[in-house]
Amino acid sequence: MSKKIWPVLIVLNLVFALFVPASASGFSGEVPLGAGSYSTVKPPGASDVQSTIYKTANVTKKMPTNDWWSSLAWDQYSERQYPHPLAVQNQSNGFRVYYPGPTITGNSTCVCGSMPQEPALDDFLISHSAVSTFPDAKVDSFNDWFVTSHFESGSNSMKITYGHGSPYVYAIFSGGNPVLKFPGTPTIWYGNSNSPVLGITIGNRHYGLFGPSGSTWTGIGTNTLTNQLNGKNYFAIAVLPDNTSATLTKFKQYAYSHVTDTRVSWSYDPSTSSVHTTYTYTTVAREGTQTGTIFAMYPHQWKNTSKSLLSYTYHSVRGVMKTAEGSSFTTTMKFTGVLPSLPDLGSYNKTTLANYINEAEFENYTGPQDTYWLGKRLGKVATLAPIADQVGDTTAANKFRAELKTRLQDFLKASDASGNVKSDHLFYYNSNWGTLLGYPDSYGSVVEMNDHHFHYGYFIKAAAEVARMDRTWANNSNWGSMINLLIRDIANWDRNDSMFPFLRNFDIYAGHSWASGHARFGDGNNNESSSEAMNAWTGLILWGEATGNNTIRDLGIYLYTTEMNAINEYWFDVHDQNHHPDFTRSTASMIWGGKVEGAGTWWTANPEEVHGINWLPFQGGSLYLTQYPDYTKKNYETLVRENGGTNWDVWKDLIWMYRAIENPTDAINQMNAAIDTTTPEAGNSKANTYHWIHNLNALGTQDITVTANDPLYAVFKKGSTKTYVVYNMSNTSKTVTFSDGTTVTAAANSFGFKASSGGNAYAIPGKIEAENYQTMSGVQTETTTDTGGGQNVGWIDPGDWMDYKVNVQTTGGYKIEYRVASTGTSGQIQLKSGSNVLATTNVPNTGGWQNWTTVQATVQLNAGVQTLRLHAGGGGFNINWINFTPDNQNIDPNYSQTVTKINSTEVKCAFTPTTPSTFVDIHYKVNNGELQNFRMTNNNGTWEKVVGGLNAGDVIDYFYTYDKSGAGYDTQWYRYTH
Repeated sequence: MSKKIWPVLIVLNLVFALFVPASASGFSGEVPLGAGSYSTVKPPGASDVQSTIYKTANVTKKMPTNDWWSSLAWDQYSERQYPHPLAVQNQSNGFRVYYPGPTITGNSTCVCGSMPQEPALDDFLISHSAVSTFPDAKVDSFNDWFVTSHFESGSNSMKITYGHGSPYVYAIFSGGNPVLKFPGTPTIWYGNSNSPVLGITIGNRHYGLFGPSGSTWTGIGTNTLTNQLNGKNYFAIAVLPDNTSATLTKFKQYAYSHVTDTRVSWSYDPSTSSVHTTYTYTTVAREGTQTGTIFAMYPHQWKNTSKSLLSYTYHSVRGVMKTAEGSSFTTTMKFTGVLPSLPDLGSYNKTTLANYINEAEFENYTGPQDTYWLGKRLGKVATLAPIADQVGDTTAANKFRAELKTRLQDFLKASDASGNVKSDHLFYYNSNWGTLLGYPDSYGSVVEMNDHHFHYGYFIKAAAEVARMDRTWANNSNWGSMINLLIRDIANWDRNDSMFPFLRNFDIYAGHSWASGHARFGDGNNNESSSEAMNAWTGLILWGEATGNNTIRDLGIYLYTTEMNAINEYWFDVHDQNHHPDFTRSTASMIWGGKVEGAGTWWTANPEEVHGINWLPFQGGSLYLTQYPDYTKKNYETLVRENGGTNWDVWKDLIWMYRAIENPTDAINQMNAAIDTTTPEAGNSKANTYHWIHNLNALGTQDITVTANDPLYAVFKKGSTKTYVVYNMSNTSKTVTFSDGTTVTAAANSFGFKASSGGNAYAIPGKIEAENYQTMSGVQTETTTDTGGGQNVGWIDPGDWMDYKVNVQTTGGYKIEYRVASTGTSGQIQLKSGSNVLATTNVPNTGGWQNWTTVQATVQLNAGVQTLRLHAGGGGFNINWINFTPDNQNIDPNYSQTVTKINSTEVKCAFTPTTPSTFVDIHYKVNNGELQNFRMTNNNGTWEKVVGGLNAGDVIDYFYTYDKSGAGYDTQWYRYTH
């Protein structure tokens, strides 16, 4: 089973071992790799995975584990398996077949679509006419998303080939004929005893049964059908979308084109930040010359392919599966970037943040030493080190990285100081299964081979943080070879590798990872903490970039991008399209082959952990969680309801960090009230919590509409301001180009960033938050208590300045309002365009740094995009926002206009020209959104337009274009608050 998480008292203990240089093997069975080593002999008294693997002599490569079909290799037969759209099981009397689609249900706990426990409820069983019971079912062959099981008794055998996304099941018989046993008498709506093909319905499920040409059927009218193969050995079935002869004919076209191999390939294109994944089928024509097949794609596939789709669909617990035909298809997905940490752009108090770093620096770790909990410790320290750099605490940063090195090196060497095999803190290579087993183990990571990507992912991510600052440590001659070995165990990229199977933990077709090594569950395999998988793939990207290994980097990008899409579709269902409408949960806690679990984890039904298990650990690769803030709001509000309020029992820090995605003000308020008395989740820290929340408060959420031509990047959006962040892992300066044309230059081994409103320059008239400057000199931001919350700009000294990119809609006079606070009278604001001072405004003493008032001036502005500078002629004040409105002292005599409220959601805009016009257009935007343009309706000389979909407080900025004496004129801008 997958891991369980138990409350553990975690404290940090910094006991650093001396560096042990590379040496020859210390014991028989030690394999040196650079400065490290692994063991090929099991540590004394240690547990091990079972020795039996159910496979035939045809299987020569290392056996995949952690797959949807893995129980076939672990068990005498298999558990129920879910190669959607079908569900199947290998058992002693044959091969069970079931289509869950028509009976998938939803309720308060799950989307339920598992195969029945009782075979009597199946659709049918494929069995062998000469054998009633087989001694076992073994893996005969496998490829990237198909598998073949082998049933054999004496000279009689049956091979069944089936796979993800295939409506077909293929069979090869020896010594007998295929027998199909139904729970009742099927309805035959196509064919008869003398035709090789039958169209049948059992219950409300439809199938095509495809015998070889010349074959016949016995048992028509009973619950047992036998296909007389007529001297041939092949057979196939297909679940059909409907029971029409036209559909059967279409599926018959490919029924004799048996799939013999499936293969994935991927590539990362930096120029478009795209991952292209190609899925290829190899087929053999048992009859005729047809190649290719019909395949059903999951939502994360059909939403991202240009492949022409057929009209047939299937229902699954992952949502609607759509079909296509042929020998391949390609998906293209956008890689949204990762960072080694969040940048130093938060609105936090650095003294407070430094105090949290100090607190972490002097903690002692006395927790478990197994690969999971020690891995979480590594993950925690790896997030602390770059934050310590940012607050200038070099001593703490060095101490954190020294701990990472010491703990990693301890595990990455199998012999002790005397050259003997260690009893724990080592990796043992099991050549039978082709896997690395770490000791001490936990949650079945050895005996069941569970969770390797979760456990080892923390090691890899921590190693990437060390490598970011110390490339020598990461050389293959030092510790790099051992880290690469861990990567090969969880995500081997080389299908010809003789030591490990291909992509162990990742399901290529389903698009996400699996946790259980054996998948011995009636609901199929499972994966709980999708976010820990993303932590592992982030580690691959950062490690590959730091060590110059583009193969590993691009592998990580493929895994990260594909799993991100699967998480958004199947765990979160961010578009509300895939989960059953009766499923009342806002998130899946676990994904199973046969169901979506929403009510519990392996260890609890506590709402905080049910939600939080798919968030942790928050790190520089977690920004995908911020891409859909509307979903985040829904998920958080559901958590509050399920918890009965915000009195959090556990994982408060994680909940605040998640809350900061959609409502950072509330997150800050909750954090400030409780952080100093809260024990963070074991893999997290107060420093990381404070740093994450305040960065999101300042930067906003990830903008996935803009990409970069370098993998270490993120684009944030708050209001109309975008912040472009890159990290340069190289030793020379680098300029990164974004898809909207923005360029950011980062110095060697440093962050680079640029804040810009880009093509969405702030519109005037309009309101600009002071902290949303494009560039600045000398100022800082802080949390404000002014109405509306957010940040204000402070620490303003004489000569400091802030630049804002604006788009003045119409040349004319404007009133400027500044929201200010001060404890003195020396403050002065100069609005400048280039070297020209456009307006000067003095700031009064308001009686406190958070006692706010509004001062104003008037200015004449020319239309167009331009940069305005707020220059401090005198310092000692705070500023929260700037608001530009038209100066309406002069009324245009050529028209009159009004806005009248109709109801709570609608207003009527009316424009009456003094001289009749042949047209009037209105141009408006709500809350500074996209500009809308409409031709108004003439009502007896008054032109009207109703604007709907409004909420209380919405601000409409608008102007008109009208005809006067054959020429078109634009009015000034107006503003209306609903």
